[in-house]
Amino acid sequence: MGSQVVQTLRQGVWASLTGGWYHDPDQNKFNNSCHLYLWMFLLMLPLSLHLVSSPVIYCTSVTVLFILIKMVNYRLHLMFDEGDIVAQNSMSDISKDVDKKSDASDSCLPATLRSSLHWRSRPTWLSRRRQRQEMAPSKSLSSHLICPTRTEKCCDQDQKQETPICREKSAQQQSTDHEIHVEDETVNSASTQGCQAAQSNEDEEEKPTPHLTNNSSSGIDVNSHPEENEPSESFRFRRVGAGGRTHIRGLSIDSGRDAVLIDHWTKDKFQTMTSSKSDLEAKEGQLPDESNFVEFVSLLESLSSTRGGGATQTEDEEDSLNESSDTSTQEKPSQKLYYKLKIFPGKWVNVLYDRLTLTALLDRNQDMTENMVAVFLAFLVAFLGFVLLNQGCFKDFWVFQFCCVIASCQYSLLKSVQPDAASPTHGHNQIIAYSRAAYFCVFCGLIWILELLLKRSDLPVSTMYGITIVMSDSLQFVQDVLIGFTYCFPISFLLGLLPQINTFIIYVLEQIDMHLFGGTAATGLCSAFFCIARSLMALILLYGFCFGALKEPWDEQHIPALFSGFCALLVVLSYHLSRQSSDPSVLFSLIKSKLVPALGDGEAEEECSESADPLPDKLSRSVRERLISDLVVCSIASVLTFAVTASTVFLSLRPFVNIVLYTLAATVGFVTHYLLPQLRKHHPWLWISHPVLKSKEYSQFEPSEDAQLMWFERLYVGLVSFEKYIVYPAIVLSALTTDGFALSHRTNCDVLLMTVAGMKLLRSSFCNPSYLFLTLIFTIIFFEFDYSRASETFLLNFFLMSIVFHKLWELLNKLHFILVYIAPWQIAWGSAFHAFAQPFAVPHSAMLLLQTLVTTLFYTPLSPFLGSAIFVTSYPRPVKFWERNYNTKRIDNSNSRLVSQVNKETGCDDNNLNSIFYEYLTRSLQHSLCGDLLLGRWGNYSVGDCFILASDYLNALVHLVEVGNGLVTFQLRGLEFRGTYCQQREVEAITEGVEEDEGCCCCEPGHLPHVLSCNAAFGLRWLAWELTTTKYLLEGYSISENNAATMLQVYDLRKLLVTYYLKSIIYYLVINPKLQVWLREQAAHETLQPYSKWHHIERDPAVFSVKIDEDYVHCLQGVTRASYCNVYLEWIQHCASKMDECDEDSALVTLCFALSVLGRRALGTASHNMSNSLESFLYGFNTLFKGDFRIAIKDEWVFSDMDLLQKVVAPAVRMSLKLHQDHFTSLEETEEPAVLYEAITTYRSSLVICDESDPAWRRAVLSSQDTLLTLRHMVDDGTDEYKIIMLYKRYLSFKVIKINKECVRGLWAGQQQELIFLRNRNPERGSIQNSKQALRNMINSSCDQPLGYPMFVSPLTTSYMGTHKQMRSIWGGALSLENIRSWIFSRWLRVRKDNLTSCNSGMNMEDVDCAGSSVSQTQNSMTSQSLSLHPARHRSVQPQGQRPPVTSRSGPILDSQQGSRGRGLAQRLSNSQLSFNTSSIASVFSQAPQLSGAGPTAAGQQRSGHASSSSSTLSLLFGKRSFSSGLVISGLSAADGGNTSDTQSSSSVNIALGPSVRSATHATQVRH
Repeated sequence: MGSQVVQTLRQGVWASLTGGWYHDPDQNKFNNSCHLYLWMFLLMLPLSLHLVSSPVIYCTSVTVLFILIKMVNYRLHLMFDEGDIVAQNSMSDISKDVDKKSDASDSCLPATLRSSLHWRSRPTWLSRRRQRQEMAPSKSLSSHLICPTRTEKCCDQDQKQETPICREKSAQQQSTDHEIHVEDETVNSASTQGCQAAQSNEDEEEKPTPHLTNNSSSGIDVNSHPEENEPSESFRFRRVGAGGRTHIRGLSIDSGRDAVLIDHWTKDKFQTMTSSKSDLEAKEGQLPDESNFVEFVSLLESLSSTRGGGATQTEDEEDSLNESSDTSTQEKPSQKLYYKLKIFPGKWVNVLYDRLTLTALLDRNQDMTENMVAVFLAFLVAFLGFVLLNQGCFKDFWVFQFCCVIASCQYSLLKSVQPDAASPTHGHNQIIAYSRAAYFCVFCGLIWILELLLKRSDLPVSTMYGITIVMSDSLQFVQDVLIGFTYCFPISFLLGLLPQINTFIIYVLEQIDMHLFGGTAATGLCSAFFCIARSLMALILLYGFCFGALKEPWDEQHIPALFSGFCALLVVLSYHLSRQSSDPSVLFSLIKSKLVPALGDGEAEEECSESADPLPDKLSRSVRERLISDLVVCSIASVLTFAVTASTVFLSLRPFVNIVLYTLAATVGFVTHYLLPQLRKHHPWLWISHPVLKSKEYSQFEPSEDAQLMWFERLYVGLVSFEKYIVYPAIVLSALTTDGFALSHRTNCDVLLMTVAGMKLLRSSFCNPSYLFLTLIFTIIFFEFDYSRASETFLLNFFLMSIVFHKLWELLNKLHFILVYIAPWQIAWGSAFHAFAQPFAVPHSAMLLLQTLVTTLFYTPLSPFLGSAIFVTSYPRPVKFWERNYNTKRIDNSNSRLVSQVNKETGCDDNNLNSIFYEYLTRSLQHSLCGDLLLGRWGNYSVGDCFILASDYLNALVHLVEVGNGLVTFQLRGLEFRGTYCQQREVEAITEGVEEDEGCCCCEPGHLPHVLSCNAAFGLRWLAWELTTTKYLLEGYSISENNAATMLQVYDLRKLLVTYYLKSIIYYLVINPKLQVWLREQAAHETLQPYSKWHHIERDPAVFSVKIDEDYVHCLQGVTRASYCNVYLEWIQHCASKMDECDEDSALVTLCFALSVLGRRALGTASHNMSNSLESFLYGFNTLFKGDFRIAIKDEWVFSDMDLLQKVVAPAVRMSLKLHQDHFTSLEETEEPAVLYEAITTYRSSLVICDESDPAWRRAVLSSQDTLLTLRHMVDDGTDEYKIIMLYKRYLSFKVIKINKECVRGLWAGQQQELIFLRNRNPERGSIQNSKQALRNMINSSCDQPLGYPMFVSPLTTSYMGTHKQMRSIWGGALSLENIRSWIFSRWLRVRKDNLTSCNSGMNMEDVDCAGSSVSQTQNSMTSQSLSLHPARHRSVQPQGQRPPVTSRSGPILDSQQGSRGRGLAQRLSNSQLSFNTSSIASVFSQAPQLSGAGPTAAGQQRSGHASSSSSTLSLLFGKRSFSSGLVISGLSAADGGNTSDTQSSSSVNIALGPSVRSATHATQVRH
């Protein structure tokens, strides 16, 4: 603990103050000296030059220095990647001797090999050594040992006795599906410090790249990098020239410690570290590549190894077990390994260094772009800093402080602070290296601009809200604040008050877009730039119109057309921008597919249709529908807005119209956003024990269908739509008109403010007006009564209060979180530090309040320090407050290596397998979340809100990142099914009810009916979360588990499974379309000849057994064709009933018998020939279920066509499992061949059976298959079980819990600081212990790994209103030209019906005649042209009993011409006509829903019904003239349409009886 604190103080605190420099005792003197002198140089250079020189010299010096350092650093890393290695001995005589024998341009001999050659003078040793390697490749570890201190005799005996085997150390690192294996071998080092080894490559033309180094501070790690899927090998030398020269091929070996090579007589101890722990940890976040992955593994090994100094080695080989002494490696001749750094072609310099030591000295830049950015930032820091020094902005001691800041910013570009207090990721964060310099440039640039502005003498003085603003004083104050904050750069970065630079850019752009332009939250850096760019483009366009309209003064009686156009354009652009997502990726892909369709088609063809994800196409369709709808709505809205504003209604009726609008907005807002949500809550006002407005599903135990649409939900949608589409646009337009009239002929900044305020308020009202009514009420009360004398225009007041109220809501959430978290009666102390910090937090309440105000102003989370009651300020974050784009990637057979699929279970852990349920839950939310929010099922919501969905086994955190007009962008984070103890306690706190609590303080007096007790109501108010809904329905999967061991414990049950297995093989073989090909193939007949003989016996005790095989013959000790036919021939004949021949001697029976033997032999092989054992049987069956078939030599005939395995045997294994399950529920049914055949056929089409690691499983789940079955091998806590898992799609019931979003932001910020910067690795740390009032464990568990441990993290997903079925039923779908045409057509028919009804009730006969004739002509033309129901109206009258011939084209024509539009139109017509029952014309439209039927019979009935309805209409038109005309027309209709229907008869009778009798008759029919 003490060493960890010292390390944190040294590498964290002090390094943050200095910009990255600190003294590391684990580093060598060279690195520490370079760091010190470099930092001192960067400090003293500006301090000394600003008094005597211009900025040119200083900037040039710094730029040249950085160019040299970056260039040398880059070339050295390039040398490590691609350079050559040179070995030399440290003793001068040996070096001279070696130099005489080797050429500098050739590759060198290994150091130990060179020593052996010198001491032994036997150049043939290498060839003998290599010969031994070829003869005994299996002893690769021992065959490459080199003992340079042995005598010649020892070396001669090297072939007779076993060479000491090097001790092997392995470290494995997995990062993005990379597996790295490294062997660290150590050999004898009594007289030499190291030996050299590397790995050779089979391609002799390939250039050697990795190298080995050895110096006084860094030893040698001997590693090898085996090829993928191959066992690691030891050293292999390749002869490339005469004299025993070899060329070494291997990988770069750079270790953070000295590796001492010893033999088996010695004990290995480690030398001191050559790089600090922070440098080693900095590498953990990087991905290994081809050039440095060995360095990564050696580095990670060094992290877990123990540091030590020196090495205890033996000097005498005979007495090595009894005598040992410490020896100094410097006294012995050591081998030095150099790298060749090429300076010029053909010229190089030997460099004695290694990569890890260089990385500890300077940060590595991956490419030239990063180097150029670093040099440019260094120049910019030098230039701006020197300019401010010359400007005189800093005096006295502050000059030195400012130079320290300059030095820290420049030094961080060379050696940054890792990890930084604001770093969101573990390991080396490259962005942090540029953040400090970037902030310095931003702040110093602003200071310089303000200094230039302050030198002007014409700065204006303005007054706003009664406050006189002197511009010079204001600018001076801002400059002083910026200068003071620049002084505090070291403290700011130590406390982590400034994020990394990309997060800061997103935060600033998002805050500007949200508070000034009314935009939504950004989802990333590109999204932030896209949002601010489109808002600025809209602002520029609107400002031009507004500026042109207000140049000239205008009176109340005439509003300029340009101003009306400005208002119309403002409404249209605000509406369109509010309906667009901040993520432009879907929009850009849609535009790309439309502009370059060939490119989009080519990309689509590359993807397999089976594995394609349907979500992108669904999102593209939604965006396309919204764009088409926006085009129609914006056209209509622009015309209406132009007409309203041009009518001078807002000027003529003021202030009456304003009072009406304000009252209406306040009333509607109060009812919609306060009263209705409170009545629908689970505990209204936290006093009532149950909801007042209950949904239909509230009293149901397990709802079987989707949620029903209630009347109060329709009311809520209507009120919200009325509020945001009519009330608030009218208020803004009224304010714009009034302010425009007051500001006419004024071209100052008021025009810009009016434009910005109008766009912001309109976009806010369109997106989410939940809290806008409170802002409006407060604005009116405050500026009309409290502060009326200093009030500005209403539009500006409303705009300002919208920003203020946003901050007030945030302040309220922060205060609520703090009070709930530190409440002494419910404090949850997770550690001793929490108990220690609790009393110390009380005296700092004033400081805490100040922090709360400051963090509210800058939208910064307030986090509990180490989970205690002490709160600290974190850095500002955007709404998407996590910076890592961490998404769960499911592991299955499509993205895993084949060896992992064969040797072990792919993704066998429960979290990986169960993550698919959260993925499907995300898809369900994408379909329905936006609609459910608009229906009020989650209560009030806003941007950044967090919810928890809790059910029996699914617990997920949902974060609303963006809330737009008809869209919501969210992210779902699923927690573990079987969570920790702390998670279970918090889940119990959510699920347990408080309705039964009867306590009041210390007694239990009970409570009133339907009201909570005092203790329960008090407890609910001291929670950071609130239960909003208890029955929220989502489509999901219910899981049922059965233990396979229980179902197969008895031998008879295993025999039944094998029987179903063989019957399924027969079924899949018979239905396969290639069966005839297999039966006619001659090669197959020859191969299967033994199976066609009746005396052939399959004897394999490891495969066949009387206990599990139904056709086993005990006396023959095997299975014969006769016994097989005795059991399965009836089933074969039933399956092949359509075949001509299927007797006992047919080829089909032979093939079935051969496949049955193959299937059972494969099962026995997979069971390790121990099928009698239950565990082995389950293991083998699970292996076959996964599709892993180990085919014996006898069964290799099946490889002639792999479809026999893939489409016959493999699906049979899976189907047998389902049939075995059905055996327990319907034993009698499965014994009948017909029933069994029908069951298999049904399951084959309706049931998905596959392994969970199969990609087909994920596709089936995401495509919403109704039923799925799988066999899961579960290994957990020492248990080894096989579970049969069945999934049923149904509606799951969730509890919706709304969490204080400041609680989530604060706890996440605290976890990040504790784990990354403070390096607390304790898995049972106090900050993640359960806290029921704040759900601390569930919130912290949902963080990105490794901060948390969520089971599934979804990508940012956007849900649209148009995909919600119930919202479409309310709105009628997206507007389009086709939908508008259908609506107009239906309205026209409705008007016709109303006119006919009025004509029938008492109009003149002439009017009726005219109307009737026109309607008849219109109807006849429509019927003949559109529906094609009556091919000829002029046919001769036929007898009533006869029917006209029906052509074969009538059915298909009707279907093709009607389509879905006709069906929808018919349904709307039938629904609209139910209320008008006084006219017989309703019989015409009552037949419309029947038009959706298909087939000739249905078409004929529809045609006859329509003909009778038409005749009834004519009877209505001529009924008042004569009764006979009605009879004539009835006869005509009978002749045209066949038998007279009931509708025709009733219509004819209605003509004679009159309106009153017709009404009564129709009412009677409706009742029946």
